[in-house]
Amino acid sequence: MNLARPPSWSGFSIDGNWDVVWYWTLVHLRITIIALVLGAVVAFPVGLAGYRWRRTYPVFLGVSNVLYTIPSLSLIVLLGLGFGLGLLNDMPLIVALAIYTLAILVRNLVEGLRAVPEPVTDAATGVGYTPLRRLLRVELPLALPAIFAGLRVAAVSTISLVSVGGVLGRGGLGYLFFEGYRRNRPTEIVAGIIASIVLAVVVDLVLVFSRRAMTPWIRVRAAR
Repeated sequence: MNLARPPSWSGFSIDGNWDVVWYWTLVHLRITIIALVLGAVVAFPVGLAGYRWRRTYPVFLGVSNVLYTIPSLSLIVLLGLGFGLGLLNDMPLIVALAIYTLAILVRNLVEGLRAVPEPVTDAATGVGYTPLRRLLRVELPLALPAIFAGLRVAAVSTISLVSVGGVLGRGGLGYLFFEGYRRNRPTEIVAGIIASIVLAVVVDLVLVFSRRAMTPWIRVRAAR
């Protein structure tokens, strides 16, 4: 399907409009993934710095929390002044969503690393692990449950917030919300809502199974 040319909604029935729902679902998913990846790329070094230098953590967390309180539409429009608000430009929306993920991802990364038992890190140091090797081989793997918990919250909230872009003619499935309201097409609104819920559930399940696959020791411990 050509994502550069969105199909149009025909009539008031959802029959025959699956291509429209599928198109905007793919757009919604693309924006969500890019925003999560961008947020994770920024949150990872920031979180590690906050973990390594504890005095910086309250500063990082405070800044991310302040950014999180900015109304989404205001932040998107503000970023649009720099990136442009053209109908084919998703960058203001993507950057805004990535900013909102920071408060969640940074906190969960740091708290997950802090939750690693001190005897475990001492044992790793005692057998000759360097700080970097200990981080990669011991601390980060044990912090994965907390990290994935943050990713799940960030993913679901991002899927929800993507729809705000519908006000500007973007926003994936949010486009169906606002177009359906503007043209008095209830089925278009309902289709967008259902598709958003299904997308959130599917993404959440993917993260759940990914976490289980990457942390097999948790299943072993639970089975004992």
